[in-house]
Amino acid sequence: MEHDYTPPEQPLIVLRHGETFLKGANRAQFEAVLRNNITRALRGLSHNEATAPRIERGQGRFFVHVAKRELPEALRRLRWVFGLSSLSPAITLPRDVEGISAVALRLAEEVLEREEPRTFRIRTQRADKSFPLTSMELSREVGTVVGRELELPVDLKHAELDVGLEIGPRTSFAFVERRPAAGGLPVGVSGKATLLLSGGIDSPVAGHLLQKRGCQLHAVYFHAPPHTGERAKDKVLQLAGRLAQRQPHLLVHVVRFTEVQRFLRDGGPAELAVVLYRRAMMRIAGALAAEERSKALVTGENLGQVASQTLENLGCIDEAAPLLVLRPLLGMDKLEIIALAKQIDSYETSILPHEDTCSLFVPKHPATKARVERVREAETKMGREIDDLMQQAIGTAEPITL
Repeated sequence: MEHDYTPPEQPLIVLRHGETFLKGANRAQFEAVLRNNITRALRGLSHNEATAPRIERGQGRFFVHVAKRELPEALRRLRWVFGLSSLSPAITLPRDVEGISAVALRLAEEVLEREEPRTFRIRTQRADKSFPLTSMELSREVGTVVGRELELPVDLKHAELDVGLEIGPRTSFAFVERRPAAGGLPVGVSGKATLLLSGGIDSPVAGHLLQKRGCQLHAVYFHAPPHTGERAKDKVLQLAGRLAQRQPHLLVHVVRFTEVQRFLRDGGPAELAVVLYRRAMMRIAGALAAEERSKALVTGENLGQVASQTLENLGCIDEAAPLLVLRPLLGMDKLEIIALAKQIDSYETSILPHEDTCSLFVPKHPATKARVERVREAETKMGREIDDLMQQAIGTAEPITL
């Protein structure tokens, strides 16, 4: 079959909204944030103004026109824009049935070059009711051409090759692939949260999940030189850099925790050391979060994963927190967390063998059922000096913007 329709030099990427589509009166605001995040993700993709990505708004979706050579990189970047449920590389369609059939056939032939589907179907959505054929009629016309040329039978229920056609008032397109996107809400619509970021597996995953719910992150890393060196710090900043790719920028406060941690180790009951460390971290992170107008603290803690992460201990830790504490990993098991870390490309960095503050000065037998009254009593006995050390740590925190 031959037709004189030539697809444009700039292919189309179809970006489908996720939960944003359901937001009612707030939908316009959410879509504006999502569009800004798409624009930011594609920034610097092309150095040629004539082929720079162009974003077009549709009903429940965005269209990105991008140069063919930049399509793979654009798809890679857009995969992690929160607020998108799926994306499809596509080809724009002409308005005549013969031309639409030619494009559908071309796409099907490209699939046959790399796969061996035994059945196919054409699925049409016709948003533009002025188009002369109904969705079913167009699917039948195009399906007849594709089936005849490729000698493939139609299976409307379990086809191995799906060719999608969408006929819109401004943009019409065909596609054969629907790739999963990040889902969730656009980063920024839920406000700001402060992540207590370490070099381990858990906290970067926790940060990722908060970004997925629309939170822009601010991070606090507790550094304990000379026990944790520059490599440990660099490792954490690499992990922060992964999270920074999903939002306009990420501010990381690097807090020197050595003096606070040593004082708590030497001045309090050994079995309460970990709870005392975590309470101090909450207070310091809370003070820095207030400066950044964060509404919550975020940790990678997981119920029962280690001896210190029991309901009793978490309750003691929360009692010292000046803000709401969010623990998105609380009900996940370690294998689920590792799988997600690998998916977001943080796992290999997290397992690099550098010492972490959270693993320093851990007692042999930490308390698993700490009581708030006893923890408060231990802090009171340490007097003003611990408060002064925490204020010093806050005042000397190093800000790094990624």
